[in-house]
Amino acid sequence: MDPLVRTARVTGLLYLGLAVAGGLGFLLVRSRLFVDGDPAATLANVTAHGSLARAGVALELLTVLTQALAALWFYRLFRTADSFAAGAIAVFGTVNAVVILVSAALLSTTLSVRDGAQVQLLYLVSGALWSAGGIFFGLWLIPMGWCVLRSGWMPRALGWVLVAGGAGYVLAAFSEHAVPAAADLLVLPATVGELWMVGYLIVRGVRRTAPQPEAQLQPQP
Repeated sequence: MDPLVRTARVTGLLYLGLAVAGGLGFLLVRSRLFVDGDPAATLANVTAHGSLARAGVALELLTVLTQALAALWFYRLFRTADSFAAGAIAVFGTVNAVVILVSAALLSTTLSVRDGAQVQLLYLVSGALWSAGGIFFGLWLIPMGWCVLRSGWMPRALGWVLVAGGAGYVLAAFSEHAVPAAADLLVLPATVGELWMVGYLIVRGVRRTAPQPEAQLQPQP
């Protein structure tokens, strides 16, 4: 197998792991434990469903691991297409992983706290970290889309969708406080782009007949 295709598929599998772990942890597990505005109910859920709460922590840690590794593999994949943009993917992806790591530490703390107000506060701060971290998640999608455009290894439309989705994530981090209703619409292009990117990386990898990126075509001094 072509080494570039192999790298693309490993990157796609890591990205898939990130999407599954993040989706299950934040959207499914959290929604079954956290009750907005009711600290007693949140504490009761965490106490009664300890295994689920621990699974939520494990899923957030898995999110951290897969995003950090995916960030590195995206750099490995795109570094010859645009080294600066590829480095930006690695940096912003790693920073977002660190944000989620702090969230995981907070959720881990809820397992040993027996005060409803404290548990509620920890969940609220964890959720706020995910929202604020959306800035860095958006910032990692923008150079990812740019690398797609520069490399010619994937459909150009995918590159533009990722750029738009990244910009939407950055704006959503602000609009969540100013215009909350607009946040879900702003991140919609990112959802489409991420699913498309994961599927393309795993199934196709890269175009074998793609033109070489501009960085490789420049004559060596």
